[in-house]
Amino acid sequence: MAATIPLLILFARIIETSLETIRTIYIARGHANLAACIGITKTGIWLLSTGLVLTNLSDYWNLFAYLAGYGLGTLLGMEIEKKISLGHVIVRLITPDDPRPLIANLSGLGYGMTRIEGSGSFLNTVAIILMIVPRPELGPLMDILSKEYPAILYTVEDVRNIKEGAKIFHRNAKTWLLGFFGL
Repeated sequence: MAATIPLLILFARIIETSLETIRTIYIARGHANLAACIGITKTGIWLLSTGLVLTNLSDYWNLFAYLAGYGLGTLLGMEIEKKISLGHVIVRLITPDDPRPLIANLSGLGYGMTRIEGSGSFLNTVAIILMIVPRPELGPLMDILSKEYPAILYTVEDVRNIKEGAKIFHRNAKTWLLGFFGL
């Protein structure tokens, strides 16, 4: 019986902190409705785990379980968020080479892009290619870029908001229900 409460606290904190980590990421990405739903659940779990610790402060195993659950929950939350891959990213490609083969290849795979001409401090001209990519498609795109275009410079940034119904990566507009959850 003595080990049951610390284990309950540990698992509750892992779940609660994982949810808090995911909620924080969704707030930063502008998914307010999903963040609010997660917040309600995580607060209930927090009340349970914190109450178990506060009712018996002399039990150091409860305190240790509480602290360990926080650390493990943070790591687990980050891993879960990677798997969910919600939202979009901006991928910026910069190349001094002729971008037409790159554009043709990526367009053939369904990626939409915008090309801008620029100049650099070391090169007279560069092509800047901007892409808005659904987060689940980022991994496959990075694989293509690293294998077929290893010399290309790229950056990836989060997108907080995107025009509702925008056609990105040849996707259909999302339904209201999916939009509510940020999908």
